[in-house]
Amino acid sequence: MGDQEEGPAGFARARHAAFLELMSCELPDGYATQEVNHLTLAYFAVAGLSLLRELDRVNKDQIAKWILSFQVHPEENDVLDNGQFYGFCGSRTTKFPSNLVKDPCHNGSHLASTYSALATLKIVGYDVLNLDSNVLLLSMKKLQQPDGSFMPTHIGAETDLRFVYCAAAICSMLKDWSGMDKEKAKEYILNCQSYDGGFGMVPGSESHGGGTFCAVAALYLMGFIQVDLASNLRESAAIDVQLLLEWCLQRQAADGGFQGRRNKPSDTCYAFWIGGVLKMIGAYHLIEHGALRGFLLTCQTCYGGFSKFPDDELPDIYHSYYGLAALSLLGEEEVEPLCAELGVIAAAL
Repeated sequence: MGDQEEGPAGFARARHAAFLELMSCELPDGYATQEVNHLTLAYFAVAGLSLLRELDRVNKDQIAKWILSFQVHPEENDVLDNGQFYGFCGSRTTKFPSNLVKDPCHNGSHLASTYSALATLKIVGYDVLNLDSNVLLLSMKKLQQPDGSFMPTHIGAETDLRFVYCAAAICSMLKDWSGMDKEKAKEYILNCQSYDGGFGMVPGSESHGGGTFCAVAALYLMGFIQVDLASNLRESAAIDVQLLLEWCLQRQAADGGFQGRRNKPSDTCYAFWIGGVLKMIGAYHLIEHGALRGFLLTCQTCYGGFSKFPDDELPDIYHSYYGLAALSLLGEEEVEPLCAELGVIAAAL
């Protein structure tokens, strides 16, 4: 990377901004199979630019209008207790009926896409409280299962901590918790904490960095976790914070990066997933900051953006966003402060 394009100690800010601007306009062919996740991919690009303070590279009003076009509204003759979810579709194709499912319909609303839509709207300056959220929240509550978990769509799918987090983040951004039963959700989350302190995606599964973030962030948004480590350790917290802390700190490897599970290599995204957990429980100061920054800089590519592992040749939009998010948690001076629990820059709240 040319020195003239790099910031302090090798941070290639200009190249990252150029890469994300390109991704916000047109994705490479390799992303075609992820077309149903179009809104989430857009979130990575726009949120990444916001972290770099480069949102002027995109038309924010145009983005907001585009995102709003993905919202599903009930038809005039729809009965609101028909079980359908009126959130946001992930892409244009999910609006089309399909013969491959028993219940073909034009409603492909998905919890992850709805989270991505609301987060991106907040980032570009659209007031999400202007949305007619009553139907969205009423129909979302019907996705919650008896054990407290959530299905992501009304036609059924796997239930795990990802969608509990999405539901909590949606309620938080809309400032309305009528869309979920918080106590039931908390019970499900507690059942996902493993013997070693981390959280598996579902009860009884192996502790995982992504599942642990979803669990802790959901509890944090719902008000079940305090803002400082001393309080979390002192109070009879809902979760075993001491075990959680030990598990998270053990994920920082010798190369400075974070692994998502035991005996796995360090991976760019877990610098955010695990780092975000430590930030929320007030323990981020306990990690090796310099070593983590050094690891992240080795994951930058010559094209801009970040790769999954050090010195990989090609970047991807997912790890590019989470690499910047991790640097934000570290306090990188050229990166905007991030609200870790929502995945939105603090200035957008």
